[in-house]
Amino acid sequence: MICVEQVSKEYSSTIAVNQLSFSVNKGEIFALLGPNGAGKSSLVRMLVGFTKPDSGSVSIQLANRYLSEIPAHKLGYLPEDRGLYGEKTLLQNLHYFAALHGVSKPDAQKNIDYWLARFDLIGRENEPLKSLSKGNQQKVQLITAILHSPEIVILDEPFSGLDPVNQEKVVQFLAELKQQGMTVILSAHQMAMVEKLADRMLLMNKGEAVLYGTLDAIRAHIGGALELEVGYAGELNAEALQQHFSQFNYRLNKQCTLVVSLENKSQVNDVLTILPQLGQVMHISSRNMDLHQMYLKAIESHQSKSIRQGEAQ
Repeated sequence: MICVEQVSKEYSSTIAVNQLSFSVNKGEIFALLGPNGAGKSSLVRMLVGFTKPDSGSVSIQLANRYLSEIPAHKLGYLPEDRGLYGEKTLLQNLHYFAALHGVSKPDAQKNIDYWLARFDLIGRENEPLKSLSKGNQQKVQLITAILHSPEIVILDEPFSGLDPVNQEKVVQFLAELKQQGMTVILSAHQMAMVEKLADRMLLMNKGEAVLYGTLDAIRAHIGGALELEVGYAGELNAEALQQHFSQFNYRLNKQCTLVVSLENKSQVNDVLTILPQLGQVMHISSRNMDLHQMYLKAIESHQSKSIRQGEAQ
């Protein structure tokens, strides 16, 4: 559906996107992740056709045609800078944006009624948009992006301003878009939401691809994806801890709990044999590293690599 090949974009002396390549498959939810300044918004602006790459190419396949940008009537877009009209009512805003995309008034009203019900906004139709909470305004903005049933939906920070209850509603909203056959690209910071939703993801830092693929593929690539949590009856033997665990990445919680990050599962048996030397073991549990932890580890590793490369030059 979408293929980005060796794309770069520079503003003045800042390289926003640096030789980035990835693809987005038809009908999947694809997440763009990264800290502020990673280049996500610059990439989104190129995908929607607001700017052009300085080098490389963006190719969109629609109905056996290859295009350099997504046609407006096929695109649903939630911009970083919101564009609703606060003095107008909720209903006026929705009908206006539907009309911009050529949706007839009866079809627009049918879609509006459906999505207002899904977002618990029934009864608020005739209120000025500025009177709504930030979270409800965000829900209205999301509805405007998909009233014309686009094939590709690009959402920049769709969870912004939403409480946990409404974040879950957006999760359901995005899952429903996927069920309807839409391709969804979202840029977000909420790792727990992305972990629930995304079929694949691209983690960016300083305009470059750091990690790319499914959650399982990223977990396998990054290593350190398994943690052991070991509870002890009392304080751990500090001397034995230093002697036996210097090769591992570990931390202590409340003096009586040891958390060990392992690079691969083959290290589990090695760790289990030396745990009793630290004290009386009360319980042991294991868990996979979540997306948030992998994200932090990958960014830290990429930052360190960039510093080393800079020093070498």
